[in-house]
Amino acid sequence: MATAHDPDMPTGALRQISPRVGRVLAPNPSHFTYTGTQTYLVGTTDLAVIDPGPDDAEHIAALLSAIDGRPVRAILCTHTHRDHSPAARPLADLTGAPIIGCAPLTLEDDGPRADAAFDATYQPDRILGDGEQVAGEGWTLEAVATPGHTSNHLCFALVEEGALLTGDHVMGWSTSVISPPDGDMADYMRSMQRLLDREDAVYYPAHGDAVDNPRRLVRGMMGHRKQREGQIVRFLERNGASHIPDMVAEMYKGVDPRLHPAAGRSVLAHLIDLDGRGIAAAIGDGRWQLR
Repeated sequence: MATAHDPDMPTGALRQISPRVGRVLAPNPSHFTYTGTQTYLVGTTDLAVIDPGPDDAEHIAALLSAIDGRPVRAILCTHTHRDHSPAARPLADLTGAPIIGCAPLTLEDDGPRADAAFDATYQPDRILGDGEQVAGEGWTLEAVATPGHTSNHLCFALVEEGALLTGDHVMGWSTSVISPPDGDMADYMRSMQRLLDREDAVYYPAHGDAVDNPRRLVRGMMGHRKQREGQIVRFLERNGASHIPDMVAEMYKGVDPRLHPAAGRSVLAHLIDLDGRGIAAAIGDGRWQLR
């Protein structure tokens, strides 16, 4: 697995990864973004820019260098966390391209990820519904609605290459954080099943390496979530009514403690899903128990 200092993933450089897809890595590595947010340029003669990334002058300059004067037909955002969409408006102002893609979302996120708070400045010129397309010379991008990580999350299928640009729904290095109130585990699992039912040949995630056996990865991620749900149920069976930090301390042994607050958000998402299915319930003092 690559690291933040991998010479094959230099920050700011355009790396061509398929005949129609290039990638530029933003300078925002962290425990949550891995090596940083990967902005994708789709097309050769004219372009679509997917997930323009943070509003960072160095990154925007790198994108303009990679665009190299070519027409930009669309700037597309998979979702509106602040490491994905804030550069959309300055890049649109510089290129004249419309901002197209996910719906705006200004819900306050009470989770632990300051770098992933929602981008309140995002104002699309056109919202893409599921199955709607944007096209240029030799490329067609189709929106695939994948709520779960966020309620407004879209993936984009590159029809000509059988590729799927997956944003944060499926990443090449880690599972996504599902953080209520907007993140929803039931939606996430339904969206994962939707991807499992597709026949994409490769995934290009916003964080981490390309995925060349995507259905195997999706099956593994779904299995991981089901295993985590089972751990939660067994913990509550053994211990009775319990607080989420106690569950995290046992279930995430060996994980960097700095990631425990984010893990707690995913545990909460599992518990809310279990509540909706009549398996667990909150009892009013921050504890959860089986029904």
